[in-house]
Amino acid sequence: MKNAKELFADRLRDAMKAAGYEPKPAVLEREFNTRYWGKAMTLHGVRRWLRGETLPTHDKLLVLAEWLGVSPVELGFGDGITRKVQERRARWDSGIGYEDRELFEAFLKLPVPQRKVIRDVILAFVKASQVDASGV
Repeated sequence: MKNAKELFADRLRDAMKAAGYEPKPAVLEREFNTRYWGKAMTLHGVRRWLRGETLPTHDKLLVLAEWLGVSPVELGFGDGITRKVQERRARWDSGIGYEDRELFEAFLKLPVPQRKVIRDVILAFVKASQVDASGV
């Protein structure tokens, strides 16, 4: 299984190809350094990005994303994380009615110690229902 650095390298190469650039260190070095106002990247440094040995810092990731016309989140983490967040948000929005929303609003207004007690009670009910469902 690939690690985060290798997955980033795959996304960087794919984004370069999609933008019409060859995913070669010399191309990346030239194009990146013409857009980045900090200390220039070396050929060796950008080669390490393309080989999955290192990750760019946040400011460099932003420059890469803008240059290649992709979202910084997508370039840095892949589209899977965005999709998971959207699915969770959609499930939350569609699965909760107004009564449950009122309940959550009331819960959030309680002092922290009381919220902890209620949270513990809810988790105990969940645990008991899982035991009942499994037949154990």
